[in-house]
Amino acid sequence: MRPSPSEAADTIVGDADDPAPDVLASLGLSAIDEERVGDDREAALAAVADLWPAAGIALVAVPLVLVIAAAVSGADGLAAKIALAGLPALLAGPGIFALLRLVVAQQLATHHRVALVAGGVAAAAASLFTLSQLVANLTDHPAQVAAIVAVFGTMIVTVAVIYPLPAATLGLAAALAGATAIRFGLSWSSPVALVLTALLGHGLIRRSRARLRDLAEQEEAAGAETLASRLVNEFESHGSGWFWQTDRGGRLTYLSDKVAREVTGFGIKAKGEALTRVFRVDAALAETERTLTFHLSSRTSFSDYSVRPAPEDAPERWWSISGRPLLDHLGRFQGFIGSGSDLTEKRRAEAEITRLALFDSLTGLANRQRMRLQLEQMLAPNQRGHGFNSLFLLDLDRFKAVNDTLGHQVGDELLKQVAGRLQKTVGEVGMVGRLGGDEFKVIIPREGNRERLGALADAIITALSRPYYIDGATISIGCSIGVAIAPEHGDNPEALVRNADLALYAAKGDGRGVHRFYRDELLEGAQYRRQLEDDLRQALKQNQLHLAYQAVVSTADERIVGYEALLRWSHPTRGFVSPAEFIPVAEECGMIEAIGEWVMRTACAEAATWPDHVRVAVNVSPIQFANPALPSLVTSALATSGLPPQRLELEITEGVFLNEDASSERMFAALKRIGVRLALDDFGTGYSSLGYLKKAPFDKIKIDQSFVRGAINESNRNAAIIKAIVTLADTLGMETTAEGVEQQDEIALIGELGCSHIQGYVYGKPAGAEVVHQQLAQPGGKAIAVGFKTSRAQRHKMLRAARVSLHGESAEVRIRDISTGGVLIDGVDLPAEAVGFEMKIELFEGQMMPATIRWVDDGRAGLQFAYPIDVDQLIQSTQRRAA
Repeated sequence: MRPSPSEAADTIVGDADDPAPDVLASLGLSAIDEERVGDDREAALAAVADLWPAAGIALVAVPLVLVIAAAVSGADGLAAKIALAGLPALLAGPGIFALLRLVVAQQLATHHRVALVAGGVAAAAASLFTLSQLVANLTDHPAQVAAIVAVFGTMIVTVAVIYPLPAATLGLAAALAGATAIRFGLSWSSPVALVLTALLGHGLIRRSRARLRDLAEQEEAAGAETLASRLVNEFESHGSGWFWQTDRGGRLTYLSDKVAREVTGFGIKAKGEALTRVFRVDAALAETERTLTFHLSSRTSFSDYSVRPAPEDAPERWWSISGRPLLDHLGRFQGFIGSGSDLTEKRRAEAEITRLALFDSLTGLANRQRMRLQLEQMLAPNQRGHGFNSLFLLDLDRFKAVNDTLGHQVGDELLKQVAGRLQKTVGEVGMVGRLGGDEFKVIIPREGNRERLGALADAIITALSRPYYIDGATISIGCSIGVAIAPEHGDNPEALVRNADLALYAAKGDGRGVHRFYRDELLEGAQYRRQLEDDLRQALKQNQLHLAYQAVVSTADERIVGYEALLRWSHPTRGFVSPAEFIPVAEECGMIEAIGEWVMRTACAEAATWPDHVRVAVNVSPIQFANPALPSLVTSALATSGLPPQRLELEITEGVFLNEDASSERMFAALKRIGVRLALDDFGTGYSSLGYLKKAPFDKIKIDQSFVRGAINESNRNAAIIKAIVTLADTLGMETTAEGVEQQDEIALIGELGCSHIQGYVYGKPAGAEVVHQQLAQPGGKAIAVGFKTSRAQRHKMLRAARVSLHGESAEVRIRDISTGGVLIDGVDLPAEAVGFEMKIELFEGQMMPATIRWVDDGRAGLQFAYPIDVDQLIQSTQRRAA
């Protein structure tokens, strides 16, 4: 729990056994989290800033005038001494002004600024003291007197100006006392000065402590008052209740606005009228009226008295009021205070509470509670013999982008329209509900036919994917659906919801905009990911992770100019685990920052042993980039390893710009101040925008391998795209690296297109640190091309999930590249002996394509189809499902 202001004040003041924090805090020289104290310090600095020009001018002018006066009198030696002694004062004038006024200086914490101002004032005071001693040597008596007056006048002006800052005042006094002790040694003046300074410090600290306590009390009182006022306003504005108060004569001094307006409409002037003249009871309840009058006159409490407007012709209106005597702190009667409620509204409120308990207030659909009750009733043991029941879980695609760009008001209107379309599409077949946010649920009783359920799911996706028109904007979103059928996929609500959620997760993984039925492999996959998460935690502790380095080669001279550090995991039982498999798990479970720090430190340490011209590139995830501690981590890794900042390159994906704000710009600026290089990774595959290229200080653009693959073919547009990117990068003064180059005949093409660097299997697979040293030992640091000499069939970049089957066992894999004759998959751990075996892969929904395993390596595999496929048809099918 956060401490209260009074507790914070006690912490600031400290115990008698630990006075150091007390002194620093009271003088404004230590950090403090309390907002009111911080505002008070800022106000003190602002007050000094307003008056400092007078002191600053004096501090600058007096030393200069004294130097001129000494020089005019012919005392050149004295002038030199005065110039030297007056230099701190002369510098303190504009220096403190800069601390108080410049925007850059105001970025410093307030306690740092207070400390710097105090230090500057102390230096100026010591300088003025020395000047006061030197001007006594002026031969011209009137000039001598004027100089002394000017020096001491400057001191007085400075003291008056810095009064709001106790630390500065104490610093000035301490400087004068110290200067006195140094100048006069053990004479009487020294102890007197020190004693006076101690007394001043004691007084300043006591005053500052009292100020801190006052601020804490003000904070507590203001917080309590604000909270009480807010609660009253909230209750009066949104509740059915209201408040009233009378003076000692029983006349109303306060009545909630909503009731005051109502009774005014009945011809009653509420304020100033007696309570019994504003409200009355029915004639049949005259004894109650006497009882009410009795309570008011006898000053005793009453409760739940039914009243109505006093005029006889007022509409039928009833309230219930309660009241009690109001006493001051001395126990003297001040009047009555009480509350009331509309009895009719109370009944309406009870009905509304019932409605809100079961319906979503925004869309009018059934809410989470009602859907849960319906599901429990549908799956109750006494209902299990009545056939199948089905559950849809829906999640809107790209809804967050609508909220972020067009605002929550548009987002709410969009949700209402989605609810209307969803209800219209489902109709009487099932119950539609909203779980919250952009998540919806559909319960379909007595239905288990997959064909009909699939048709309904497709109809929902089609309906929700049509454009929306809100406030003049055309909005396009999508929908993904997970389907579970009871009792096949669970005979209780928890299991059915869990399995529908797993199916929804699979639908999102397959490109969104599709529906997926639950199957047992999904639960196995979820359990596998959970186990993978547990193993990953152990991997970091047990040094199972290591780095492999892929060369970055200059197209100008084919020299190795750097390496990209790639994370690898050698599991003791699973073997090699693909980064595409465990990195998302690390991001989901919060381990990515710890792993990222290990990668950063390890890569810097190993790169420090390479030749001075070779850089190392480290990937930074959006989660790491959003952490304000990233610059400190980078600085620490560089300092520990001794690697120069310019040899470290941070690769940042376009995902960091999804929530682009001022913090992103601050992070870029902080990293550039360190001196590291920044590279934009996978350009063109994410949230590509020329706008952030203009603002973000990138040194390099990495062209994604999807543009490199097939660029050698004249009929392909990829070469033109690469050329355009290179031209843009050259204009902005950025380097370019073509990723994923695998064929030797692509090297010349990449060079001709203007790319400055190449990275890919054409120069070898990622290797360990020992292989890096061998590569760098080649004559002239030349890279040796080892890839295929000529390009193979055109490949298409495609990131989607697929199901494969081998010897009757199924598994989920990811498709990376595909051509008419084969496909590259990862996320599969196959032994070398699997080469030559036949495998089936699901490319089109429900169609298993036979293929032969041609190679396996590091969690990846290459499959050759039994017959060519139409890649364009597959791509169009995938795009339609993602639309």
